[in-house]
Amino acid sequence: MKNLTEFFGERSPFKDLLPGFQPRAGQGWMAEAVAEAIANSDKLVVEAGTGTGKTFAYLIPALMSGRKTIISTGTKALQDQLYHRDLPLVSKALGRPVTTALLKGRANYLCRQRLEQLADPAVSLREDLNAVREWRYRTISGDKAELTEVPEDSPVWPLVTSTADNCLGQKCPEYSVCHVAKARKAAQEADLVVVNHHLLLADLAMKEEGFVEFLPGAEALILDEAHQVPDLAVQFFGVSLGSRELERLVDELRIATVPYSQPELIRRIDTLQTAIRNLRADAPRQEGRHELGEITTELRASLDALAHAIHDLQVAVSDLGEASLELQKYHEQLIAMAERLTLLVSEDSWDGLRWLEVHPRSLRLHLTPLDVSAKLKALVDNDFQSWIFTSATLAVGDDFSHFASRMGLTGVAGLTFPSPFSLAENGLIYLPENLPQPSDPGHTDAMLEAVTPLLDLARGGMFCLFTSHRALNNARKWFKLNNAVLGGRSLLVQGDAPRDDLLRRFRQIGNAVLLGTGSFWEGVDVRGPALSVVAIDKLPFASPADPLMMARLEYLRRQGANGFMEHQLPLAALSLKQGAGRLLRDHTDFGVVALCDPRITGKRYGKMFLDCLKPMPSTSALNEVSSFLAAHQRRAAAV
Repeated sequence: MKNLTEFFGERSPFKDLLPGFQPRAGQGWMAEAVAEAIANSDKLVVEAGTGTGKTFAYLIPALMSGRKTIISTGTKALQDQLYHRDLPLVSKALGRPVTTALLKGRANYLCRQRLEQLADPAVSLREDLNAVREWRYRTISGDKAELTEVPEDSPVWPLVTSTADNCLGQKCPEYSVCHVAKARKAAQEADLVVVNHHLLLADLAMKEEGFVEFLPGAEALILDEAHQVPDLAVQFFGVSLGSRELERLVDELRIATVPYSQPELIRRIDTLQTAIRNLRADAPRQEGRHELGEITTELRASLDALAHAIHDLQVAVSDLGEASLELQKYHEQLIAMAERLTLLVSEDSWDGLRWLEVHPRSLRLHLTPLDVSAKLKALVDNDFQSWIFTSATLAVGDDFSHFASRMGLTGVAGLTFPSPFSLAENGLIYLPENLPQPSDPGHTDAMLEAVTPLLDLARGGMFCLFTSHRALNNARKWFKLNNAVLGGRSLLVQGDAPRDDLLRRFRQIGNAVLLGTGSFWEGVDVRGPALSVVAIDKLPFASPADPLMMARLEYLRRQGANGFMEHQLPLAALSLKQGAGRLLRDHTDFGVVALCDPRITGKRYGKMFLDCLKPMPSTSALNEVSSFLAAHQRRAAAV
């Protein structure tokens, strides 16, 4: 058995298994720290800069430890990559068999029972449904990610997968061949299980409520992309109820109650459907998030009608007694929905923020706790498990206190391993001068006028990252009016195609301009010459009117703390690190990060943002940017 030093040194077995592998000191040091934390059942927080190779740095010590380990990733896509690509490679390098398992939430697995019972759907769903029916005979895992010809967001998936509410459990006729049950059994028996944060937090939340957890007991838990966990935890430890799940229940009850055809039951189903529609009609027209306390008066009548309709339907379904197992489950769902609605509309029941989320064709009521650090601390604070939290963005400078306080971590070691890439030589921050304030209606136009000259200097492409959809749409209009500045380059805009498709085309084209917001700020990896410039419109401060932000600020106010300095500022700095981190993804990459917010140079706190991007130098001179790009492009052409 090799020791950790050998795995990350000059004689690493990865040299033969991984093209382009290079020893990185930080990777070996991180692996040693992870191994020590696992051995001692300690807690560890690690910020690993881009290129550190943190995945291998925690996988190898985890597999070598002999401890039962859960690894949780930020997304299902990363989960699949880690399980199907990284784990087999590391296992091969270790040269020893390790039992591993991939476990996702039940909504990711085909439910044979629901597929069998599905009547003829709408014409628009038939093609997808036929693909699912044919796939059921080929699949072993039942993981819908296998069936790539059916989009992940296809309306057919909710009809052929189960939820905790409608799953029949061991009473299901298909239980012996249930994909969810088989995946959980494999997880129980594996040495290492790969999950995602949503599944991990759902399990932790269920344990909090006294249910039996379905994730296997583990001696070590490693959370990758851990910066996402605090906000996700706020959602999981909160309460919510949405119009779509209510409408889905109505649709399913119409089908399930056909054999009983009781006029009164049908009338009550219709009443619930009407109540849902009336609530949507009475809700604010403006999409986004609204504090519920400010609109309660307008919604009171429709919320009361919804509560009565749920109760009356629950009584009607109850009157059918034990007519079928499915109806018993629907009865339980109605009771649970009534309880959630009571919590959501009662201002005295819980210490949290109540808000409404409005979408074009749906809405969702939320009750968000003001703080979840105590709950997280209770879950993490034990002596029999090691917890490792890692990400490229956890610290503001060398300070981990913001992340640690939100996670309820005290006295936990925090380590930083900077990117091994030559950021000081290969990256440059451009700070255009004389830009209007971010609140100015003309800011987006001015930002684009300032950064599009870089297209004449850079051979590769450009990301324009925006902090709002409004700015993104303004940018789309600007390019339509000023198409000539593209010089024949392709313009790709978020929303015109799925994210992965846009990124594939961006890489393929090699010099495109991509406009994005939200999901393009992190988890996007474009290596090589296709990306030369990342232009960021504003410092990514979350809106103080955002309910999640309001809840956190209210909590800090009650603690006598400064919400801006202790939460909004560090959160924005970490988000900026994520966005700027899209630029340099390989040791040969080079390029410019254009920051188009005058507050960076005009406010005292602006220096914090530049410090977060060290050791990249900064300049306001376009000729310096031109010289930087020209020198690197000459060097790249000579290689």
